[in-house]
Amino acid sequence: MACYGGWYYSAWDYLKDHEAMTEADYPYTSGNGGWSTCEYESSKGVTNVASYAAVTANSPDQLKAALNNQPVSVAIEADQTVFQFYTSGVLTGDACGTTLDHAVLAAGYGTDDTYGDYFLVKNSWAASWGDAGYIKIGVADGAGVCGINQEPYTVSVTG
Repeated sequence: MACYGGWYYSAWDYLKDHEAMTEADYPYTSGNGGWSTCEYESSKGVTNVASYAAVTANSPDQLKAALNNQPVSVAIEADQTVFQFYTSGVLTGDACGTTLDHAVLAAGYGTDDTYGDYFLVKNSWAASWGDAGYIKIGVADGAGVCGINQEPYTVSVTG
């Protein structure tokens, strides 16, 4: 859906035939208020998506294993206030929901002394959101907190 959302694997299919620009040449601006405009310049493209692969769904252990190799694209439910107004700690429980509506990047995982295991997730809503642009989402079986376990994918690029 161009610059108006959609599934990440649709964007990767596009990027198999069109080189992606660097963030310096094409900064993300939607998180700064409103929709971004599409300003793609093919002459500034530097890499293509070679392939992408699903990580076993509904398995936090498989998501952790994938994170041992690289960041992982995940979809979550982000329309609930518990997510939107997150500032610190670990988001746990089911208040977030599992109806996927937002793509983010799982960057790693760890353990909090109080709340247990979590996934460290980078959001696209600017560094002023959450904990400097990140959120810690608790590890849970099945769909996971905010649905994080449902649609994890890894991507390989060329160039």
